[in-house]
Amino acid sequence: MIIRNGMVFQENKNFVQRDVYIENGRIVHSIQDVEDTTEVDAGGLYVLPGLVDIHSHGAVGHDFSDGDEEGLKEILKYEYSHGITTYCPTSMTVDKEKLTKIFSSMADWKDEKGMSHVAGINMEGPFLDVNKRGAHRPEWILDPDIDLFRECNRLCGGKIRLATLAPNIDGAMEFIQALKEETVISLGHTAADYDTCKKALDAGACHVTHLYNAMNPLEHRAPGLIAAASEDENCVAELICDGIHVHASMIKVAFKLFPDRIALISDSMRAVGLANGTYELGGQQVHVDGRRATLSNGTIAGSATNVYDCMCTAVSFGIPLEDAIAAATITPAKSIGIFDEVGSLTPGKRADVLLVDKNLKLVRVI
Repeated sequence: MIIRNGMVFQENKNFVQRDVYIENGRIVHSIQDVEDTTEVDAGGLYVLPGLVDIHSHGAVGHDFSDGDEEGLKEILKYEYSHGITTYCPTSMTVDKEKLTKIFSSMADWKDEKGMSHVAGINMEGPFLDVNKRGAHRPEWILDPDIDLFRECNRLCGGKIRLATLAPNIDGAMEFIQALKEETVISLGHTAADYDTCKKALDAGACHVTHLYNAMNPLEHRAPGLIAAASEDENCVAELICDGIHVHASMIKVAFKLFPDRIALISDSMRAVGLANGTYELGGQQVHVDGRRATLSNGTIAGSATNVYDCMCTAVSFGIPLEDAIAAATITPAKSIGIFDEVGSLTPGKRADVLLVDKNLKLVRVI
């Protein structure tokens, strides 16, 4: 296939009008490498890499924590149709028996056409600070358990790409030291102070779970995780840009604090793509009204959006288009070590391609 005349997004975050060549599901260098010469006219359109969502729990009535392969397939169909071609299904804090069932369900996973590619699993719980638990059930929160992590990773065939950890709970530093070469350690759901977070980052943590949410705020005398992570040039921060979780002004602040280190995420739950109503997340009822999803006590519980819409919302808040695209493609791919496969339209990578008009309406997923 040859995609002609589009404005193609580059790894340096520029747009260049050029042709894109695809053969056997991969980007190739030139027309000489193409046997299928079917042409697609992308004149007047942006040509973007497929988006990468590294933190999403579910959509269209299904949740990864259901441990249901058919349900996950429905999630992945929805995500693919909305331009998210690479996806990390994300677990909630549940009891140990259910946790092992969830991870076992991924042992023999095979991607299928018309669905997002599963790049790995995001293990958000259960090693969290109960005081910053958000929508996670307190009775299932555990101290860091290296053996439990390794058992879950074994059951899913080594697919855990990142794991959230509260650095202020007993055993956190040992957890980082033991597992930093086995997965990405993401700091989050924590009331940790600056010094504790700095120690965890120095020990090998290199990621932040949904910046601003479920952590202490940035204060001038108690800067906490936000400041510690911003100072670490190797640390990537997830950001939910749905217009609910974080104010527009703080979205702009985040992009300044973490230049080229923001990974837009949806943190979506099963209500995405469905009507308003009451749904379930991590064993608790969630009430959805528009894009707002809350527990009965008003706590925000995941989102009711997808990461393509988050990218568009970021642009509407004043984030430059190129930065918003990179935050939904390049940065998340780099953050979990898959940039050699996805995140840009570079020869050799997966041919995950979006055609998008100048109003950011998704025209086609290729």
